Amino acid sequence: MKVLHVIPSMSFAHGGPSHAIRLIERALTDAGVEVETATTDDDGPGARRVSVCGTALRENGALRRYFPKRLEFYKVAPALARWLWHHVREYDIVHIHALFSFSSVAAAWAARRAGVPYVLRPLGTLNRYGLTARRPWLKQMSIRLIEGPILRHAAAVHFTAEAERQEAEALGVPLRGVVIPLGIEPAPPGDATRFLARFPELTNRRLLLFLSRLDPKKNIEGLLQGFSQCRAVLSDPWLVIAGDGEAGYVASLKALAAQLGLSGRVVWLGHVEGTAKADALAAADVFALTSFSENFGIAAAEALLVGLPCVLSRGVAIADEVAQAGAGITVAPDAGSIADGLVTVFSDDMLRESMATRAAILARERYSVKAMGERLADLYEKIVSGERHDG
Repeated sequence: MKVLHVIPSMSFAHGGPSHAIRLIERALTDAGVEVETATTDDDGPGARRVSVCGTALRENGALRRYFPKRLEFYKVAPALARWLWHHVREYDIVHIHALFSFSSVAAAWAARRAGVPYVLRPLGTLNRYGLTARRPWLKQMSIRLIEGPILRHAAAVHFTAEAERQEAEALGVPLRGVVIPLGIEPAPPGDATRFLARFPELTNRRLLLFLSRLDPKKNIEGLLQGFSQCRAVLSDPWLVIAGDGEAGYVASLKALAAQLGLSGRVVWLGHVEGTAKADALAAADVFALTSFSENFGIAAAEALLVGLPCVLSRGVAIADEVAQAGAGITVAPDAGSIADGLVTVFSDDMLRESMATRAAILARERYSVKAMGERLADLYEKIVSGERHDG
């Protein structure tokens, strides 16, 4: 089977989507699927990849083709549309990632015209936050005229969590939803001692870790305020914030921490990856992700995989799954609820130990890369063969 993935950008500057595609490419290749990916040359703010337009490059075990982006808005890439129009028939199925993007519309229209079935992964763009945070009037109009028909004609709409599917289906657009969680690669073994050697002030402290991009969507203000209230009850925990973002926004977060009297109790790591990321996870006692919206929550799944109890907001799509498995607790995104959740987890050693055990089990069983690849390959086979597939 030959599958084409289409995504607006493969830049790591765009966070989770490009990382997920890399994992999907490898998982499908391991499952015996021939994989190609078409995208734009966008490589983050103001940056472009150096490549010959549309030339097939072997990367990450798959063939990739990059096409020049001509406009930042909607990531318009006419050459990508022309290539899809002429070559989409060469594939058994097309897997489209994202909505409200030029590449997604071009791929869906080209596939439908050629009679090639396509799967659509919305990337959280159909949840309440995604539809209201930016240009809500434009998105509502676009859903009626463009995205609605694309969703209706998709052979399957790929959601990564049940909560994401439920929010999308509440829009009332007929679609064939299927839930296949993203796979998470095991991190390299971390060393808490090595981490504490870098930050000796954290020795013998219980650590709350936030690890994600610093962006207003992540509700770090609510986490800081909730942590401040938590410390009024429990004086021991320290907060470690790993991640980076726009300089002005990061400065505003640090200013808020100072206003809350947390300057001496918050450590800002900046962007971490590889060994530094693994060490931070190994040193932590609890992980928190209190975002307003996450269509999956890769950072939370990575924390679960190393056995970290999680405090997750209801906006994180896997939050209910984590709570039901006894691997963490779910909170509202306001400071009071976050504080209550933190106090609950930090004040009960037996609860934390139980959650840690269940967290690792949940991640291995539910969020493995191998399971994701097998389920996607099975979905493709059923679509191509005309067999019924249920989410």
